Amino acid sequence: MADTINPATLVVWGGFLLAFIFGVVANKTNFCTMGAISDVVNMGHWGRMRMWLLTIAVAMVGANLLYYFGLIDLSKSVYHRPALPWLSLLLGGALFGVGMTIAAGCTNKNLVRLGGGSVRSLVVLVFLAISAYMTLKGLFGQWRASYLDPVSIDVSSPALPQVLTQLTGLPDKTALLATVAMVGLGLLVFVFKDKRFRGNLPHVIGSTVLGLLIVAAWYLTGSLGHGENLDTLETVYFATNTRTLESMSFVAPTAYNLELLMLWTDKSMRVTFGVASVIGVVLGSFAYAIGTRQFRWEGFASLEDLRTQLIGAVLMGFGGVTALGCTIGQGLSGVSTLALGSFVALAGIVGGAVATMKWQQR
Repeated sequence: MADTINPATLVVWGGFLLAFIFGVVANKTNFCTMGAISDVVNMGHWGRMRMWLLTIAVAMVGANLLYYFGLIDLSKSVYHRPALPWLSLLLGGALFGVGMTIAAGCTNKNLVRLGGGSVRSLVVLVFLAISAYMTLKGLFGQWRASYLDPVSIDVSSPALPQVLTQLTGLPDKTALLATVAMVGLGLLVFVFKDKRFRGNLPHVIGSTVLGLLIVAAWYLTGSLGHGENLDTLETVYFATNTRTLESMSFVAPTAYNLELLMLWTDKSMRVTFGVASVIGVVLGSFAYAIGTRQFRWEGFASLEDLRTQLIGAVLMGFGGVTALGCTIGQGLSGVSTLALGSFVALAGIVGGAVATMKWQQR
């Protein structure tokens, strides 16, 4: 079927379908990275954190098995870079963590809430999109490019398997399997050692499905969407904003959705995998909310609530683009590639969120 359908069309509609399922599952299971961190910090409860870690483990094992068997090339993703912009990743991640905490949810959570009827999340996403677009191409982008991105270090090994090869001399594929075994299986052991979590089948199944959706997105854009452009005769990745393989990520794609709406009559504008995935999450969550009669309109509680949400939205937009991803873009998709930069960004996100929660407690 992939041979008879335009690859760009396949990637766009495939991305929409995967994201639609993502929205359904995320709504049903209350999947939320900020919530998972909050449960640990404020209550010492690890249920949702184990859910998030299981999703990471499934995505990591699945994506790297595809890489091992030559079905996709993760080394060409935006996460594998010879120059590691550590300040952008760390500071951007920290600001995103602060923003998602004071806004009571990350980009993905706000997309899910929007599908459930939250007008508050709509406002948050609009301001997030404006901030993200300004960081991609506007005023914030000038600051990022001038002061943050140049602070980097050159790394000959941008991913953990390559570091292991450099340290031990193991062949590349052996090092890849060893790293996946150590990190992925280590996460699985930690997750399933808790008897209560093992007995929570909806969360176990939901986490597994979400992780597999990340893997499926890598395969969609990195294999089915990889081929020869008949116009230029070049081998390209079709319908992705980064012009290489992608998986789920929602900050920059939210900005691209806003750009598409504003420049709708511009014939050069195209619906991409990222644009379709944002729409898919919202509609998937909407379908679940309607089907379970949980859809309800929700607004701001007060003017102070509005102010806080908008500040969080701006921080998430700037931080998410600067860190090359959000809790999904770096926390799931990026980490699944075992890229060093993704772990730096994730550390920033978690650190920023924890610090803000501790400050809120005081």
